[in-house]
Amino acid sequence: MPYGDAVTSSSGEPQTTFTDLGLREDLLRALATQGYEEPTPIQAAAIPVLRTGADVVGQAATGTGKTAAFALPILDGLSAPGTDRRPAALVLVPTRELALQVSQAFHAYGRDLGARLVAVYGGAPARHQIEALRRGVDVVVATPGRALDLMDRGALQVDAVRTVVLDEADEMLEMGFIEDIESILSRTPKDRQTVLFSATMPKRIAALADRHLRDPQRISIASQESVADEVPRVRQTSYVVTRSTKAAALGRILDAEDPKAAIVFCRTRGGVDELTDQLTAQGYQAEALHGGLTQEQRDRVMGRLRTGATEILVATDVAARGLDIDRLTHVVNYDLPVSPEAYVHRIGRVGRAGREGVAISLVEPRERRLLAAIEKLLRGRIPTAPMPTAADVRSMRLQRTREAVEDLLADDESRERLEAYREAVESLLEEFDLLDVSLAAFALGHEATQGTADASDDVDFAPPAEQRSRADRKGRASDQAAAFDKAGKGKKKNRLDVPSERLFVSVGRSKGITPADLLGALTGETDLKGRDIGAITVHETYSLVEVPEKLARKAVKSLNRCSIKGHRVKVRLDRGR
Repeated sequence: MPYGDAVTSSSGEPQTTFTDLGLREDLLRALATQGYEEPTPIQAAAIPVLRTGADVVGQAATGTGKTAAFALPILDGLSAPGTDRRPAALVLVPTRELALQVSQAFHAYGRDLGARLVAVYGGAPARHQIEALRRGVDVVVATPGRALDLMDRGALQVDAVRTVVLDEADEMLEMGFIEDIESILSRTPKDRQTVLFSATMPKRIAALADRHLRDPQRISIASQESVADEVPRVRQTSYVVTRSTKAAALGRILDAEDPKAAIVFCRTRGGVDELTDQLTAQGYQAEALHGGLTQEQRDRVMGRLRTGATEILVATDVAARGLDIDRLTHVVNYDLPVSPEAYVHRIGRVGRAGREGVAISLVEPRERRLLAAIEKLLRGRIPTAPMPTAADVRSMRLQRTREAVEDLLADDESRERLEAYREAVESLLEEFDLLDVSLAAFALGHEATQGTADASDDVDFAPPAEQRSRADRKGRASDQAAAFDKAGKGKKKNRLDVPSERLFVSVGRSKGITPADLLGALTGETDLKGRDIGAITVHETYSLVEVPEKLARKAVKSLNRCSIKGHRVKVRLDRGR
């Protein structure tokens, strides 16, 4: 639900504004600066209670504004930030990504107060975090393991903590942090305020609340109501595909949707790595994110996604928890989650803070029951759409180019920029027809940004029974199978219809090289863009990469001066070895 829209409670009565909640003026200014006008249901219900100092158990679906629900009362209660070196509040979260996200929210809300924030988490040098704690801090946002470690070292002092927040408690339970949380709580003052937020309420979480919270106020935004509120911001679509055509189906959908940035969810680490290699080989700028990566690797991946160097993040649920990236426009469920609640969390990565988003699910015939369970939670159907055809993709790409031209012509500043080309165009018009010149310019712009769709790339994505029936009627089953059954489990995505050369690269699987590594080297060390790169094939001791013929020799020269994964490489034009 967008913050700026009118918000109503379950009874249909208008909710109060942030001003009505009694928050201090500097907090209200910070909220106004960020465009927040009215509280979400969980914020309107929780903030007044938390300001009284009462313990709270809050239950609400992801994306409903839980962070502000506890952050604003904590900041509101800081009487004189900066006067005590010991933290007044401790917020425990399950992952590093969520720790950073929550600390950024605290910083944004508390900037005018002079509030001091520190995020502490594993996978990063403890020395810097210890130094920050010794300088003094008002709020600490931490993962349980690192918090306990710093407490054991004497760096994190919790004897003055007045508020402890357990955020995403069910996720901390699932990740095995409950014992750490119990130990941390036992060391904090017994008269502290304790706040527990969780999307679900398993028995162990309820038992934890019973042990450590004093007569808590219980605030619940029913999950179905929360989902119903959130869904209008996210366009949801499903496609029924077979397992064997899933990767090809994903490529077709990405071509049709043209996301600015997307997360593709898989169930397993192996599935993430395999799909990342397939997408990279098809010319997409894709990177993997899962628990098997080091923290340094995860930081690099997230950095590239935020800056636009990566357009597709292929991830497991655990690695993607807590992500809030402004550029994200699409979420794709390559594998449906087993838990309907996990589906809600996934699609919550887009459509946040008023932004629109798209959620797409690839559903195998055997997964229809999983889809039905999700629809039951959502209290509505997720439309099933026919797979876009190659002709559909062509049409969508042409429409995008047309819209770009219209925007250029409608913008006064852009029109001024066009004047630099007037003389060249006028000279062309002396030789050629106006329509022909326009067609040529449109074609050049279109192919440079959208590429061309291959009309022969007509994979049959229908279930086997339907394929057989159609084959009996039309006698073309073998052609359809051949269109898909090619190396790389999918047809190469050709974004530029130009002559190409194949580069020989002297490293392969034996050196741990993946298509993503080669794509990164090519886009980082040469003038090539992701859309310029064709098929990437990694063999045991060498690799082959297709690039535009006119850029091939320059790419060879640049790559021969670099290393890939620490290995010096030799690159040359491939002449059959």
